[in-house]
Order: sequence, then C-alpha cells, then structure tokens
Amino acid sequence: MIWDDNQSRCIGELTFRSEVRGVRLRRDRIVVVLEHKVYVYNFADLKLLHQVETLSNPRGLCEVSQSAGSFVMACPGKHRQQIRVELFDQRRTNFIAAHDSEPACIALTLDGQRLATASSKGTLIRVFNTADGLKLHELRRGVERADIYSLVFSPKAPFLVAASDRGTVHVFSVGHSQPQGQGQEDGGGGGGGKGGGSSGAVSALSSFGLMKGVLPKYFSDERSLAFYRIGVHTRMLAAFGAEANTVIVVGSGGAFYKLQFDPHAGGEMRLLEAANFLATEDEQI
Repeated sequence: MIWDDNQSRCIGELTFRSEVRGVRLRRDRIVVVLEHKVYVYNFADLKLLHQVETLSNPRGLCEVSQSAGSFVMACPGKHRQQIRVELFDQRRTNFIAAHDSEPACIALTLDGQRLATASSKGTLIRVFNTADGLKLHELRRGVERADIYSLVFSPKAPFLVAASDRGTVHVFSVGHSQPQGQGQEDGGGGGGGKGGGSSGAVSALSSFGLMKGVLPKYFSDERSLAFYRIGVHTRMLAAFGAEANTVIVVGSGGAFYKLQFDPHAGGEMRLLEAANFLATEDEQI
C-alpha cells in the first residue's frame, strides 16, 4: 500500500505472491524486496521497470542511492558471498565478492558511489567503490562474532556508523580512500582511515607492511575512530543526527541515545541524551 500523507488516503497498491522482505523508496522509484527477487517500480504510475533475481534474502537486504543525479541499487547476488550493484543510469551491473560468508548488512552513500558491507560473522566491514568494485577500506569492528543490524554513511560520507547486537556503536573514518585491490584481502596496504601522518609514520607503516605475512591479519585492519558501549545486548539501529558529529541510536526495547564524537581525537563518544520510550517514568534510563 502506498499512502499519501498529505491527502490522507491510499494512492496505490502492489500485490505479490510471496512475503515482502523489505521496501526502499526514493523520489522517483519504489523498490520491493522479496526473498528471491527485487522489483523496481516507477513511483508516478507504479509501472514495473526492472526485476532482479537474488540468492535467498530473508533479511531483505537492499539499498538504493538517494541523489537525483544517479540511481544505484545494491542487493545480494546469485552467490553466497556476492553483492550485486546495479548502475541503472549506466545500464551496467557489477558483482562484488564482499566476504567469505553471506552479507548480513549493507549501506550505500547518498550518491551511490560507495558500498559498505558486513558479513554474518560481524567482525569486518568492507567499503567498496561501486563503479569498479575495488575495495577501499577494511574496517575491524571487533574480534568477537556479532550481528550487525545497522550500517549508515554520514550524508557527506566521511564517516560510517555501525551498530550490533553486542551493545556497541562504532564510528569509522572513511574520508580518504586508496584502492586496496582484491588481492590484498589478507594484508594491509589500504589508505584511508584517519589520513594525514608524517614521513616517520609512513616509514613505520612501510616496515609494518613487510611483516603483514607474519602478524595476525587484524593488525592491518582499520579500527574505529569513535565508539560507545551501551552495554545491553539487543538489536540496535544507528544513524547520524542533524547536528554535526552526532549519532542517534535506538534499541528494540525502546531505548534512545544521542551521542557525540570528536572527528579528530576520536575515542569514546559522549552521551548527550538517553531515554526509553516504552518505560514508565520510574524506569527511565
């Protein structure tokens, strides 16, 4: 059902033979996600424009770009570890081998130029260039397994926020990118992260690169710029707030958190506000 809030009435309906797993909207398109197929409709007249077959997709994974200048869609591919990227304006499709296991969460920048993916293991997040599939960042959330329920780029894309079921929220800096190539999955070599650095730091990184075959892989992954431990193991969603350098977090139990991070120093985020919309006054955080 498509509801027009200004007119307070239903203006259209779409019916399917199987359960709808997700819906994504932009000004000119409606995208409906079923377990094995994605349908793209024109918003104005509900005309079917595209249909894409996917691997089993019970989570309803699908993201679309929001910028008017381009239409990019990301969804699972036909293989377990694969993400399919549709560049509709270019009439081109890219397939990205994102992880060794099936993807659990994905995100696109507003312009659709970057794709972030997290696997079902939940320890690594990878950022790719959607135009050519090159890996730009490999970000480490942690070493313990987690279900990542939320990945969101900031509107101007220098930051990425991730929230998991382990009660932690991480903000990563992804403003500076140097393609790592698919051959560097197990090593360092990626640019990006916090950027900058002196010649001494470059020398140290060069020396470190010589040891990447000896040290465990997690030493070469980019770590989060900022973090916050809520402490409650529950499903959480996170997004960037309207104010600069703020993050909004909501939990499945009604919890609400407003956090602030330092974009330069990083570290633990500062709690600005907390509440629980489902709790009584005596039970408030």
